[in-house]
Amino acid sequence: QVQLVESGGGLVQPGGSLRLSCTVSGFTMDYHAMGWFRQAPGKEREGVSCIDGTIGSTYYSDSVKGRFTISRDNAKNTVYLQMNSLKPEDTAIYYCAAALSIATSPGWYDYWGQGTQVTVSS
Repeated sequence: QVQLVESGGGLVQPGGSLRLSCTVSGFTMDYHAMGWFRQAPGKEREGVSCIDGTIGSTYYSDSVKGRFTISRDNAKNTVYLQMNSLKPEDTAIYYCAAALSIATSPGWYDYWGQGTQVTVSS
């Protein structure tokens, strides 16, 4: 049974940091691209960052570039999203997902986690 379980969300003040983790079970993450997406109330799900399964190429949306860093530890079947300099507009449910190749569109991803809430507020 394939499972992706996110953790690390919470409430943080503007300018603060959080690190999200996504642990995968039921398949080997090594050859899958992994992505982080987010969805705020009333908005569509948007791509935040993704990382290739082989050479580690990464992508970041313009809104998070320079603040967020994606990484993966295949030995632990875990992908991370380090989020620094958080802003109120980063508030959303964050989802991790797996795909056969790196992509920015949610439609390319086959497996999804249940999401973790990130709230940036003073």
